[in-house]
Amino acid sequence: MAVPHAPVLASGTVAMTDRHGLPRQNHATDSVTPKRRVSHDHFVAGEPVVVVRGSLDGELAADVATVVAPSWHVPTGEDGWRIRVQGGGERTFVTAHPRYLIHAGLPCPDCVAYFDALTRELLPQLPAHGSTEGDWYGLTATDQLIHATDGPGGSR
Repeated sequence: MAVPHAPVLASGTVAMTDRHGLPRQNHATDSVTPKRRVSHDHFVAGEPVVVVRGSLDGELAADVATVVAPSWHVPTGEDGWRIRVQGGGERTFVTAHPRYLIHAGLPCPDCVAYFDALTRELLPQLPAHGSTEGDWYGLTATDQLIHATDGPGGSR
C-alpha cells in the first residue's frame, strides 16, 4: 500500500499564497510528528519522500523530495538525511530528521500510518478550501528543516 497521493506544494520552502498572491499561513498544532519513532535506516539514498507542509482544498499537501545522503541534523543532535527538494530554489538541499519524512509511492505501512495520523489531526485545523502553508516547519540559516517542537532557530 502506497502513501496516498497528496497534492504537492510547488512553493519549495516559500510560504504558499492565496488567490491574490498574498501569503496564507494557518496555525495548526502537529503533535503527531514529535511522537513518531522511526530509525535513520528506515530511509535510503535515492528514495522519493514527501514532507507534509500544509493543505490544498481540504487535502494534505507536501513538498516532494529525494533522499540524497546521511547528514547530521543539528537541531535534534541526531542522524538525519540530506534531501533534494523539487522546486526548492536556493534551498534545494536541506537536512531533515527521519521522523519528518514519508515514503512516496513505496509500500510502507509505517509511513501510511503516519500520513493517516497527520490527516486526522491536521485537516480539521486547516481551511477546507484554498491553499494553506502550515506553520509547524521552518528552516535554519544552515538549511536544516526543523519542526516547531524541536526547538528555536527555524524561520517560518
